[in-house]
Amino acid sequence: MKENFLWGGATAANQFEGGYMEDGKGLSIADVTLASIHGQSRVIHDDVHLECLYPSHEASDFYHHYKEDIKLMSEMGFKCYRMSIAWTRIFPNGDEDTPNELGLHFYDCVFDELAKYNIEPIVTLFHYEMPLHLVKKYGAWKNRKLIDLSMRYAHTVFERYKHKVRFWITFNEINSLLMEDGSWHSSGVVFNKGDDVKQLQLQIAHYQLLTSAKIVKLGHKINKNFKIGCMILYPLTYGATCKPDDQLLAMQKLNQTYYFLDVQVRGYYSNICEAYWENIGRKPNFTESELLELKNGTVDFISFSYYFSEIEGQGQLERIKGNISIGGKNPYLAVTKWGWQIDPLGLRISLNQLYDRYQVPLFVVENGLGAEDIVLENEKIHDNYRIEYLKEHIKALLDAIEHDKVDVIGYTVWGCIDLVSDSTGEMRKRYGLIYVDKDDNGNGTLKRIKKDSFYWYKELIASNGGMLR
Repeated sequence: MKENFLWGGATAANQFEGGYMEDGKGLSIADVTLASIHGQSRVIHDDVHLECLYPSHEASDFYHHYKEDIKLMSEMGFKCYRMSIAWTRIFPNGDEDTPNELGLHFYDCVFDELAKYNIEPIVTLFHYEMPLHLVKKYGAWKNRKLIDLSMRYAHTVFERYKHKVRFWITFNEINSLLMEDGSWHSSGVVFNKGDDVKQLQLQIAHYQLLTSAKIVKLGHKINKNFKIGCMILYPLTYGATCKPDDQLLAMQKLNQTYYFLDVQVRGYYSNICEAYWENIGRKPNFTESELLELKNGTVDFISFSYYFSEIEGQGQLERIKGNISIGGKNPYLAVTKWGWQIDPLGLRISLNQLYDRYQVPLFVVENGLGAEDIVLENEKIHDNYRIEYLKEHIKALLDAIEHDKVDVIGYTVWGCIDLVSDSTGEMRKRYGLIYVDKDDNGNGTLKRIKKDSFYWYKELIASNGGMLR
């Protein structure tokens, strides 16, 4: 393993920071989204209802615990920390002319604290955190105005942190837009009765892809040493059988992801994109100058989340839901309590597929196990199930690097400190290597407690992965 490999953890502002109205922050779409109840879809409000409990309002309260949390990351030996900036801290409504200095100052403090421990920040600009004002006033990403507003925000943080942050990611899981339940999280869009949903999805995707390209070009102009990547949810898909028809369906499922990657990495709408347009009888509107922007704004690396795999095929398949993607159940795989299929070897396959296709560095920025953890009387948390999950996935990662010669920048455990689950809004679905004392009703002291996985991951990083060899 190369010495500069970036081991670390990952969180997102809307699931981790809390402090939802502190120091001038505005409301985001996460701030009006309730937790799911009994497996139902999460309820979205048009404003904050004071009688309701919204998970993001306090979350894990990183806003007031960031020094403690970063010290714990350092104790584990983190080389990097993937986080997001809340757009609503910088521009509370999203369309102000000048930024909120208190919001900018908060991230100055976070980046300075990370630098104190030599932890590299990996910063996502848009991580499921659209300002609610932009939804109400402009219809969110239905409106081309969002491109200019996003660029103002990106320019502000690029200039402010150009000497503190080197790695940037534009949109989190940008391909989730085309998945069921993905539009609200990824774009702040709610489709109305009578909307041509497929046409709108293509146009929203174009606006975001164009914005990503413009941001890459801008970032490289501000600091030539910036490394700016894209980020996708990678829904590794197998054919349900060896029947060619099933293999074709699996390929077509993955092509929806390659739709976004082809544009962001290659710089143009590929044959896969054109075939998709023809298949659904729709096409985004764009100009020749916009196509040139796409060509000139290709990313430096691909980052992705990997939690599970799925199958596709003809006939009746049992369907199960991951975080956003829905696919067929694989009878050869175990599942988590939340029904996510556990497929460590799939991570190696995914890394090979992506690197073979694009030949740019890869970064695994989300991988982890959501589970219920039990705190014993002596404040011990024995999460061997999480250790086993991480161990097998990291073994697969090392095999891809060492045996398949895939170029991988780093690996960050998702929810390295307990946070609110994005898919359900729960705290009881815990991902962390560090426990946060808070329950789904908002009760708890927010005390941080190290789990067994904390010590295991610390040893793994110290050995640079060698302990698994």
